[in-house]
Amino acid sequence: MQDDLQNVIEFITAPHGDFKLPLDMRHGTAFQRRVWAALLTIPCGARISYSALARRIGEPKAVRAVASACAANAIALGIPCHRVVCGDGTISGYRWGTELKRFLLEKEKAVAVN
Repeated sequence: MQDDLQNVIEFITAPHGDFKLPLDMRHGTAFQRRVWAALLTIPCGARISYSALARRIGEPKAVRAVASACAANAIALGIPCHRVVCGDGTISGYRWGTELKRFLLEKEKAVAVN
């Protein structure tokens, strides 16, 4: 547990692509798990829209369901739902608050540029 906590602290301080923790996604529905699995493929520093994520999982009309799956994600950072933004690039809801979402995106952007 101590190592996992240290990994989380290090990731928040300096995001990187190899944030690895054992993730138990069994608590979600089959649809939620598909969304979460797709989120795990989004690289650090990248963003995707809710509609693009819906298309990626083969459900182009399920934009609201994708947003709900993101909101149901209880594994912050491990499943990077903070990388999902509105189609126009604006930051919308986040289970832990939009200020934290904005902070994480800016941190990742800074690391990706360097």
